[in-house]
Amino acid sequence: MTVVSAERRGNFLGLVDRFWRKSDYRMKAINNDVDFPAIYAQTKDGFGVSLRFGGKGQAFLQVDSPCVKKSDVADSTTSPNGPSYEGVYPLPRPNIRSPFWSAGAP
Repeated sequence: MTVVSAERRGNFLGLVDRFWRKSDYRMKAINNDVDFPAIYAQTKDGFGVSLRFGGKGQAFLQVDSPCVKKSDVADSTTSPNGPSYEGVYPLPRPNIRSPFWSAGAP
């Protein structure tokens, strides 16, 4: 997981906000909290999407589906291309540094 510095969180949120608006997502709420900013939107199909920041600049992207009929879903046929944190709590803090996104972070 990539460290997103406090100085870059606004950039990241702004990019996502512009993309969602361009995609005709309906903006539901914007949290301008300095430490834990977030944006919440809804797609035309009723999917809820959110991007929020937690401690140490950890970004969380969440998608909620509208009501659907229960159906069987096959297990994945491929392994994750990164660490699988299934069953791990709490999640580890971000530890990957990016020259751009981590700029200014301790």
